[in-house]
Amino acid sequence: MALPVNFDISKTHLLSRKKQTIVAILGVTFGIAMFILMISFMQGVNKFLEDTMLQATPDIHIYNDLKTDYSVSVAGEYFNNPKQLVVVHHPKPKQIKLNIRNADAIMADLEQNSSVAAVSPMLSTQVFYNYGPVQINGFIQGVNIIEESRLFNLSEKMVVGKTENLLTTDNGILMGSGLAQKLNVKTGDLVALATPTGSTMRFRIVGIFKIGIGTIDNVKSYVNISSVQQLLGKDRSYITDINVKLKDNKLAVEKAKEFSRKYESKAEDWEFANSSVMAGNLVRNTLTFVVSITMLVVAGFGIYNIMNMTIANKMKDIAILKAQGFARKDIVQIFLSQSLVIGFLGALSGILLGFTLSYILSCIPFPSNDFIGLKYFPVIFNPKHYAFGMVFGILTTFVAGLMPSIKASRVDPVAILRG
Repeated sequence: MALPVNFDISKTHLLSRKKQTIVAILGVTFGIAMFILMISFMQGVNKFLEDTMLQATPDIHIYNDLKTDYSVSVAGEYFNNPKQLVVVHHPKPKQIKLNIRNADAIMADLEQNSSVAAVSPMLSTQVFYNYGPVQINGFIQGVNIIEESRLFNLSEKMVVGKTENLLTTDNGILMGSGLAQKLNVKTGDLVALATPTGSTMRFRIVGIFKIGIGTIDNVKSYVNISSVQQLLGKDRSYITDINVKLKDNKLAVEKAKEFSRKYESKAEDWEFANSSVMAGNLVRNTLTFVVSITMLVVAGFGIYNIMNMTIANKMKDIAILKAQGFARKDIVQIFLSQSLVIGFLGALSGILLGFTLSYILSCIPFPSNDFIGLKYFPVIFNPKHYAFGMVFGILTTFVAGLMPSIKASRVDPVAILRG
């Protein structure tokens, strides 16, 4: 039979039971819509967490890995008789220097690397912040503020003042917003910093920044690297860390291994440093796909049941069609096309509803003020998600309608007409 005749019969079946057809379409619609909403929101959350993580973590962090060696002791030099057993209780490790050897040469080589976007030296130490009777434990980072700002976009994180103020003020300091609030200080105030070894210096606050992560904003400050070297009593070549920003952070794992071998130092990529966050992203993505696909499969079973009921009610019609010369493939086309129409309309309306719900969610203000970079709920509008929802919605309904269609094609018209 000609295809238009089969499609006309399918159209008649769909329109003759409008409520049943609408219920089947809505099942697919809500399944696709919830999939789009969930995956868009979860991907948005993951992207926000990753961006926040990268605001506080360099693509590659090069430092001197501490390794304490207890295999050799002073006592062994005096008691080196192989017939004697020497046991040293509570050995004290030798003094270890934390600085990177040939740091200037390493930074010069990194700046020549075509994959590197920025290099920033760093010297950090724990300190006590003293302002009047208030004393708070935290840490400072001595940096080249121009390079550090290129790595972490510090200029955009400034609440008061500018990062350049650190270059124009002797012993200036950029302080985290939470720390400044605890100390009850503002720009222009002087604060005293003391190291665990007893060294002290006074710094003038020239700016206040807010990263949006409490564990950083409540304890961290930036000063010029020369000020920390002076505070620790070290020379200008003393650098403990080198932060590297790549042009493509997806190469961080590969480049970290390369730099570690080349410079004989520990090189840690941002994925390893934030492995718990990456694992959380994977868990959320997996959960979203499992729940969404489950909803689509449930919608598919609904269509399967509806098609079964339709075939049960259309047994005499099927028998008459086969008696008039309709082949088995014609019967399959008639009922399978009904399922595909339901799937297409349901998937299309589901995509539209999912986009609408996602857009509404992206316009809702985020209730917390702790995240400076998050004004609204994070949502990502990725065309791949919509394409996947469309394909999966049609595929689910195709599978759900295939078995009932084959069942309908195998009906014996003689047995049905005889009753």
